[in-house]
Amino acid sequence: MMLQRFSVLHSMFADGKPKWSIVFIVLFTLTSYAQKNPEEKHFSFGVIADCQYCDEVGTGVRKYDLSDTKLQQCVTHLNTMDLAYTVHLGDFIDKDWKSFDDVGPIYNTLKMPKYHVLGNHDFSVADTLKHKVSERMGLPSPYYDFEVNGWRFIVLNGNDVSFHAYPQESKNYKKADAYYTKHKIESPKWNGALGKKQLKWLKQVLESASKNEEKVILYCHFPVYPENVHNLWNADAVIDLIESYPSVKAYINGHNHAGNYGQKNGIHYVTMKGMVDTEQTSYSTIKVYPHKLEIMGYGREENRNLEIR
Repeated sequence: MMLQRFSVLHSMFADGKPKWSIVFIVLFTLTSYAQKNPEEKHFSFGVIADCQYCDEVGTGVRKYDLSDTKLQQCVTHLNTMDLAYTVHLGDFIDKDWKSFDDVGPIYNTLKMPKYHVLGNHDFSVADTLKHKVSERMGLPSPYYDFEVNGWRFIVLNGNDVSFHAYPQESKNYKKADAYYTKHKIESPKWNGALGKKQLKWLKQVLESASKNEEKVILYCHFPVYPENVHNLWNADAVIDLIESYPSVKAYINGHNHAGNYGQKNGIHYVTMKGMVDTEQTSYSTIKVYPHKLEIMGYGREENRNLEIR
């Protein structure tokens, strides 16, 4: 195709004078080609899951004190790319408020817009500091949304109803206890749920995205599908809601460091592997085309080509 275009362009100016009939044909051909090949239109963003840093060696596969080095290597690499933004999917730290001071400045050297999702371990700080976690991580709100090139990105807070995000004697902690008992939840207490107010907000954002003909990708720390011990307590309610909107193309999360994948009713559910596990790093970039998501994995993370409806 490129050789054909060069040949035509050469003939246009072969005698030193442009042949305007040929110019018109070439411009029409190039326009038609671009319209028939929308895959050429794309943008990319970076994704990191579970840096989970603290100043401890760790046991087993989790290498907490190596995460700052791996994050620095990741940030350095991502800064060489043309990315619309980078998002970290929660559990930025493993524990201790001071851990934010070690990895926060590294993440903030990213040269593109950067976002955070709240994870359960991000609240592994003193009770008196739990209410400051969102602000410390630079979030405009515990859950929020933003737009890039006609795509709506929705950041959910799976710690909305939880035992770990609030002081033990607080009203919200007692609400989580009541919720856990009322719904006879068997999922571990280190998971959480989206509250009624957040679900209402999510529905409003999805309605607006559909009205504006935006495609949607959701982020949360906790998975909802496939069935897994790490899933949100109210995963079924979240799935029912997002599957009622054809504009939703993917739900991307962390929390399960082993990674996971499922596809259901036109939505791709992708669990990214945790950076903290093993001495090898893990992160990815995602290239967004009109009809597919192309995941390029680095370190332990794998490549995926996900067709979208």
